[in-house]
Amino acid sequence: MALCAASHPLLQNTRNALRRCFKQNRAFHSNTSGPQEEEIRQKLQLFPGGSIDLQKQESGIAVMTVNNPARMNAFSGSMMLELEERVSELETWTEGKGLIVQGAAGTFCSGSDLNAVRAISNPQDGMKMCMFMQKTLTRLLRLPLISVALVEGRALGGGAELTTACDFRLMTSDAVIQFVHKHMGLVPGWGGAARLVRIVGSQNALKLLGGAKKVDPHLGRQIGLVDEVLSSPLGEGSSLVEAEQWLSQFTKGSAPVIRAVKQVVVSGRELSLEEALRTEKDIFGTVWGGPANLEALAQKTKHK
Repeated sequence: MALCAASHPLLQNTRNALRRCFKQNRAFHSNTSGPQEEEIRQKLQLFPGGSIDLQKQESGIAVMTVNNPARMNAFSGSMMLELEERVSELETWTEGKGLIVQGAAGTFCSGSDLNAVRAISNPQDGMKMCMFMQKTLTRLLRLPLISVALVEGRALGGGAELTTACDFRLMTSDAVIQFVHKHMGLVPGWGGAARLVRIVGSQNALKLLGGAKKVDPHLGRQIGLVDEVLSSPLGEGSSLVEAEQWLSQFTKGSAPVIRAVKQVVVSGRELSLEEALRTEKDIFGTVWGGPANLEALAQKTKHK
């Protein structure tokens, strides 16, 4: 089977595929931008504290850390803005293949900082903050990187929602995920409920949300919320090392190929079948005749 100089239109095919794959993402952008978004940005800036740290590694795996240990890594207003900035940075990281999202100091994230929540407790501001975080976490899930939430300690409320914006969830043996929104007189607002239903099904989602159930590693594995329980000793950063090793089984190989894998999965999940098939065809065109494909053909790679 001849390649027919398929590598020549590679750049144009890449542009077309990315245009299709992120068509919905751009639409989501335009629907939530404008004066209202700028207004909520200004209000969120009034509540500083903590940071969202990002380390991009030569392996192609980045580590993003929710860092506000004085408040169990709760999101301050400025951290919400920083999260969007980090996602934007990752969207343009062409060498990237994977992402691990973790919390600092041995716990994942306890949701929103109550100081910021109280200050924007009116329905109008609450809705704007909700839309802002929905957009950011949707972009996080759609990144062309295979992502993992490394859950140590507690993931509560918005922290539980953050775990659902990753492709996989890993837990340490003592970790807990809990959608505590009902106890606060709320429901998830950052897209966590919609994503949870897709991950565990509607009945399990009702149990977790309606019962505010604590999900330990055993229950998490049972209902499909958790993909692996880490065996590393607690502390000493060993959980991150184990998470990197676990993720590496999916990120070995060429960055364009790994990113293409993620893109076809996103299109299959979010687009109609007809649109997903067109997108898959276009993304296939970006790797057919590409360096990894040509190298495999030259080596006469055999499947194992």
